[in-house]
Amino acid sequence: MDTSSLYDLTPIAWLLTAGALIALGPLVWVWRRNAGAGPARRLHALTVLTLFLTFDLTLFGAFTRLSDSGLGCPDWPGCYGNASPVGARHEIAMAQAAQPTGPVTHSKAWVEMVHRYLATGVGALITVLAVATWVVRARQRQQARAAPSSARREGDHAALSAWWPAATLVWVCLQGAFGALTVTWKLFPAIVTLHLLGAVVLLALLCIQAVRYRQVAAQRLPTPVSPALRNGLIATSVLLVLQIALGGWVSTNYAVLACTQFPTCQDSWWPPMNFAQGFEIWRHLGVTGEGVPLDFAALTAIHYAHRLMAYLVFVALGLLAWRMRRIDSLRPQAAWLAGLALLQLATGLGNVLLGWPLAAALLHTGGAAALAVVLVWALCESRREQAAGARLSRAKPAVPPGAPLRGAEVPR
Repeated sequence: MDTSSLYDLTPIAWLLTAGALIALGPLVWVWRRNAGAGPARRLHALTVLTLFLTFDLTLFGAFTRLSDSGLGCPDWPGCYGNASPVGARHEIAMAQAAQPTGPVTHSKAWVEMVHRYLATGVGALITVLAVATWVVRARQRQQARAAPSSARREGDHAALSAWWPAATLVWVCLQGAFGALTVTWKLFPAIVTLHLLGAVVLLALLCIQAVRYRQVAAQRLPTPVSPALRNGLIATSVLLVLQIALGGWVSTNYAVLACTQFPTCQDSWWPPMNFAQGFEIWRHLGVTGEGVPLDFAALTAIHYAHRLMAYLVFVALGLLAWRMRRIDSLRPQAAWLAGLALLQLATGLGNVLLGWPLAAALLHTGGAAALAVVLVWALCESRREQAAGARLSRAKPAVPPGAPLRGAEVPR
């Protein structure tokens, strides 16, 4: 038996080459445009561009899934062992002839491979970002050792952290692994949903870096906000992550059209639902863990759970935006949250009432990803305001035990 084909590294070598070439253009543009800027501003520009391209990649990934192109090339990393669909023309033609509307066609193969090329390009940009941040951080440390201790203390808050880019690099590698599993496990719903959540986490990590680099470049700290507002930001972010997970579960199980009415579903406020089947996580697409086809009531349960959570998230986003508008530095985020919440409502209704059109589905996915980015942006631009008593206790020396209290020191 000839096992040489099992170890053919040509497809992955071509994939990495394509990613490097895709990343080269944005890198040259950022470095030329920010040639005279400081390292923090250059890193900020590169991070913002990488964030933008990662957001585009998330949308293209949604397009790949929604156009049923996820198995356009049913192996990984190449296409039938080739670097592109060009070399797999014969195999694709045979598969298309056997199933003209099946998962493998020439157009679907190109959609899937372009998604892989773009993902590799984003991975290359994140790699460069991580290496560049470590280099800049090492130079900062050398300069800090040579500076007086007072200057070091003043510059501590402006130091760049190299751990966020390192975490992002590790995470994008995990995303690549989940992308491979999405194909090799034949669109296993749990894997596809985790791949979507991984994309949201990747956007969040890049957003954290972008905001941090901007703060370092401007020599400023996050805005203090009340504990109630800070807790509201955290709670709404958790709710949004749960809602994105539910939305991913709806999409990967093709449960969008289980309810084609609003606000009712199947002429009922509480239609027949099978939550046990619908939320059995570890199973193949369309069947239970025992291999039995899913009931329609299971798809209804998946859809309706997402709809019920949407009501809660919409109200939470509205209240949070209303509270944030009172703070000058958070007004842009408040406006974005309000606008994106309305977009999600409109596109969600469009998916249900218009039969899941591709444009509405893509906008719905993009709106969810954008909401996650804006919430992370707001979290990074704010910090919990310290209580007056805590600030006073640190500002004043402690009163020795037994010493008499003066009027100003009497607790109130």
